[in-house]
Amino acid sequence: MASIGESVESTPAGDVVSRARQRAMLVPDCMVEAHRIANTVIAGWHGRRRRGIGENFWQFRPYAEGESIARIDWRRSARDDHLYVRDREWEAAHTVWLWADLSPSMLYKSRFGTVSKESRALVLMLALAEILARSGERIGCPGIMEPVAARNAAERLATALLHAPETAGMPETGMIRGASDIILIGDFLDDPDALMARIGPLARRGLRGHVIEVHDPAEEDFPYNGRTEFSDPETGAKLTFGRAETIREDYRRAWFARREALGNGLRHLGWTFVPHSTGALASQALVAVHSYLSGQPATPARKEKR
Repeated sequence: MASIGESVESTPAGDVVSRARQRAMLVPDCMVEAHRIANTVIAGWHGRRRRGIGENFWQFRPYAEGESIARIDWRRSARDDHLYVRDREWEAAHTVWLWADLSPSMLYKSRFGTVSKESRALVLMLALAEILARSGERIGCPGIMEPVAARNAAERLATALLHAPETAGMPETGMIRGASDIILIGDFLDDPDALMARIGPLARRGLRGHVIEVHDPAEEDFPYNGRTEFSDPETGAKLTFGRAETIREDYRRAWFARREALGNGLRHLGWTFVPHSTGALASQALVAVHSYLSGQPATPARKEKR
C-alpha cells in the first residue's frame, strides 16, 4: 500500500532476502514487547463471554415468553416480582484470524513516531494472539498459519512470520470456513472503494471483522515546512515541494476524508474500525479491539511505562 514519507526517513523496499532479514531481526523484539503489553492489558480481559452450553455461570436475565420453565431460577426469582433465567457461558473455542500488512509502506517511521508501522502492527498482532490464546480461542493467520488452540499460539505465529512472504494488499481468505472473527492490521492507504470491494465479500460470508489502521503521526499531521522531498517506499516515485506547508490543509482534508470513507464503509458492513498512531500506546488499540470482541465496555489499561 502506498505511503507518503520523507525520503530521508523512509526505508527502501530492498530485495526479498533483505526484507526477510529485517523481519527476522524485528520479530523477536516484537514478541517480547507483545508479552509485556498483553500482561498489561490481561487484567481487564475477561474473555469473549457469550451465552451457550457450559458449566460456568454467566448471568441472570429476565425470563422470555416461550422459553422452557425448567430454565427458571426460582431462588433468584423469589427476590422480586420477576422471573429470571440462569445463563451459562459458552465454552466452545472460537476461531480468530489475525493478519498484519507487511508491505514496504509499513516500514515507514518519522522522527515523530516511536516505532515503525510494521513494528507496531506486529506487536499488536502478537499481543492479540497471546491474549486470545489465554482465553482459549483458536488463532490463525491467513496464508501463514492454520488455526491452533494452544497457550503458545503467539510464539507459533511469531515463528511462522519469520518465514512469511511479503504481502501486498489484503490477505487471501479462501481457507477461512464458517463464522469467524478476522482482525486486519495495516495502514490501509489504498483507495477506500478498492478496499471495500475486497472486504465486502468477507462480510457477506459471515466473517465478523475488526480493522486497526496504523499510522505514523507525521502521516496524519503533515508537519513539514520548506523544501521537502517525498518518496513512495513501494514504487520509488519521488515528489518535491518547495514549500511543503502550502499543501498541508489540502493534504489533511484528503487524509481524513479517506479515513472517514473507510470507517463508514466498514461500519455499514457491521465491522469495526480503530485508527491507531504509532505515537500512542499499543495498549490503547488492544483495549479498543477487546471491547468489540467481548461485547463489553472497554476496561482502561493500567498506565504503561515507555
